[in-house]
Amino acid sequence: MNHFYIGIDIGTTATKAMVFTREGKVVDYQCITYAMHHPKPDWSIQKPSEVLNAVIECIENLTKIITPQFISFSAAMHSIIAIDSNGEPLTDAILWADNRASAIAKNLRESDLGQQFYEKTGIPIHTFCPMTKILWLKENEPDIFAKTYKFISLKEYIWHHLTGEYVIDSSMASGTGMMNIECLCWNDKILNFAGIRQDKLSPIVPPTYTAQSLKNGHTLIIGGADGALASLGTGAMKQNKMSLTIGTSGAVRLPINKPFMDTKMRVQCYHLIDNQYLTLGAVNNGAVILQWLKESILKTDESFDELILQANNAPVGSDGLIFVPYLLGERAPIWDASAQGTLLGITINHTKEHLIRATLEGILFGLLSITEILLPVKKEREQITIMASGGFTKNDVWLQIAADIFQMKVAVSQKVEGSAWGAVLIGFMAFGIESQQHDIEEKIFLPNKANHLVYQENFRKFSKVYEALKDL
Repeated sequence: MNHFYIGIDIGTTATKAMVFTREGKVVDYQCITYAMHHPKPDWSIQKPSEVLNAVIECIENLTKIITPQFISFSAAMHSIIAIDSNGEPLTDAILWADNRASAIAKNLRESDLGQQFYEKTGIPIHTFCPMTKILWLKENEPDIFAKTYKFISLKEYIWHHLTGEYVIDSSMASGTGMMNIECLCWNDKILNFAGIRQDKLSPIVPPTYTAQSLKNGHTLIIGGADGALASLGTGAMKQNKMSLTIGTSGAVRLPINKPFMDTKMRVQCYHLIDNQYLTLGAVNNGAVILQWLKESILKTDESFDELILQANNAPVGSDGLIFVPYLLGERAPIWDASAQGTLLGITINHTKEHLIRATLEGILFGLLSITEILLPVKKEREQITIMASGGFTKNDVWLQIAADIFQMKVAVSQKVEGSAWGAVLIGFMAFGIESQQHDIEEKIFLPNKANHLVYQENFRKFSKVYEALKDL
């Protein structure tokens, strides 16, 4: 008798749900998209009901034919919703990309108190952090702040509608800027600073936490955060592996067995489960920059694949054209919500193909700058395989550019949607089920040594641009 398991990944622009066998084979798939809204400058929000409806529709569509052993959840981090005592939203979901709290975050980041908070949580003080968004509501929406029953994430909002409970897994909680990463508990000093009590937040539970769906009795596993589960699902939690994810945003993640803090507050630390942690840097400017180039600058109907193929018509290094793609401000490693993009070295000889290639290279340079912090010794990097995940893994051109820029082996597992499979693996842990997944055939991209010097020089220039221009 076949057993089936559903992994649901609640993302920034879409909810993806997959039915897996115990061997990890995908037998059914649903994807429902929704919009990110920008009603004011620096605001990035979603309608909680739109995301909830997408999740419910995915579950209903997938369970028409099969009855899953369980449904486990992955979700994007750093969203916050103020809700009333009836569970109704008082605000929209304020997303990771929302920069309205930038002034508050900047002032706190530059203080001794901000450094203390980072050392407790592993989360740099920045406007992406839900704690700073709560501070913004306290200062700018005091009536809403006073009426708020709880501050919850989109994932908690959905979980409450499915189960009637308010809980948050330690993986998601570690991204709030309010959880002590050592004890996996809310930090009272930070909560006092934000003007809230612990009962304004959900109790923290392990990612293996289980509940029953109120509507149809399905067994639900709370799961974890998308980035950590992508590392788990693609095999990047193993020794000598590093995760590189590029979707709407992007991240580099390195598995560790205890919390790590950077003295300069440049990288983050998240919990996954038990003694498994990740040190990482996440960027705002992933494939959303390619989308901007396609829709706002090139104004073309060509597909993303067609555009990326054209990048091959430009030489390695784009003839000196360097794109620093901080169009949405930036998180790691600079943590500056007011940062802006820069095109450096553009001449009359540069073409559309150069611009496309420089965009791909610039996104990767931003992620390489994080890798150099996580793995400062070059020889260490040479021993590590990059496990790639996210939408960019569907394009071999971009993957080869990644191998050449990082000068590391890049591997793509068959689990391209690794977060959903990672959620299912958490479910297996909850029930003591041993995964019967066979060795995954990997697509391998080896670095071209001949391209190293060109990229090394371009990256040297890339690394200087922000510091040189930020005061301007």
